[in-house]
Amino acid sequence: MTDPILDSLRAALAARPDDTALRMAVARRLLEGGDLAGAMAEAAEALRHDPASDEARDFMLSALSAPPPPPPVATPEGASSGDGNEPVLAGKYDWVAAEHEVSDLVGPRFSDEGQDAFDTQRPTLRLADVGGMEAVKARLEVAFLAPLRNPELRRLYGKSLRGGLLLYGPPGCGKTFLARAVAGEMGARFIVVGIPEILDMYIGQSERNLHEVFTQARRSAPCVLFLDEVDALGQKRSQLRNSAARGIVNQLLAEMDSVAANNEGLFVLGATNQPWDVDAALRRPGRFDRTVLVLPPDPPARAAILQYHLRARPVEKIELAALVTWTSGFSGADLAHLCETAAERALIDSARSGVVRMIGMPDFEAALREVRPSTGPWFSSARGVAMFANEGGAYDELIAYFREHPNEF
Repeated sequence: MTDPILDSLRAALAARPDDTALRMAVARRLLEGGDLAGAMAEAAEALRHDPASDEARDFMLSALSAPPPPPPVATPEGASSGDGNEPVLAGKYDWVAAEHEVSDLVGPRFSDEGQDAFDTQRPTLRLADVGGMEAVKARLEVAFLAPLRNPELRRLYGKSLRGGLLLYGPPGCGKTFLARAVAGEMGARFIVVGIPEILDMYIGQSERNLHEVFTQARRSAPCVLFLDEVDALGQKRSQLRNSAARGIVNQLLAEMDSVAANNEGLFVLGATNQPWDVDAALRRPGRFDRTVLVLPPDPPARAAILQYHLRARPVEKIELAALVTWTSGFSGADLAHLCETAAERALIDSARSGVVRMIGMPDFEAALREVRPSTGPWFSSARGVAMFANEGGAYDELIAYFREHPNEF
């Protein structure tokens, strides 16, 4: 339900965004409604406009130290709320209350048939929202986006609206984020599928799950189907010891070949941290025939990621250029962890001293002594593969990166 008072306060705040008193009124209203995160964000914004505001500092300290409100207890329709005001019907059994009590043990009696088994999304994210990574964006533009935006040229040159592209690189560098941005750029539907949605303990069920997700994606075309950790679904068959696992790889090959169905308008993006474990048949033309190396964020991307994770936090005198320099080799997940560690240090310090303070450079300097880049082990493993098993030039991009950064890893 909407809060008319909060709506009025927000409307007034939109006209006077620098009014600290008005912003704190919004923060108090949000806190009364149980929205602690929203209240803290408004108080942090008030401190940004007026760092000397005692009201905002006291509010943040009291909000942090206050116990969270107890969760509301839902009363089933037709059941007694327990306040003694409902009439008690002698000899009547409350079936509604009984069903509610066992709802976590017994499923609903009726379900919607025909409902899609996998969540289909329509992302609003665009490639412009992805900081840096210009080389990766250019490859994605050539592979998918340019043919989609130019149907006349696509028909002239016989370019098919189908295909597969494999994103690989160290973990935490934004492969899923990029795939979501591609779907948003295309205005296409987006389906994310991971290992838990496909693999099943019963023989043959994993293959049926894989067929079902491809069928749903074809119905939703244009659609971007994102297969996360594709090395687990399409592992080299020479390394598999049981026929069940090989059946999953064979099913994936059949679905991408689309012998019995039309994959036009279906874009399959795969992500993996270990492309050398993906079956060679999946890397052939018509399947994952193009690969894109997603490296740790470059300086512009690191700046954008740091700004994103600090946007709603009370910070002051942050030397962004210095942080970008010090975090060379950090993944996007590492940068998020760095911001979280710095904020945690400021929070603990405020709780101990009783005085709310801003997050500053000393917090980040201390956090950098704890948080180290997590990409090192991946590059150590990838170096040997790229140098000694670069069949067909599959890892030329990776070799070029090692040559440009000889002392980084």
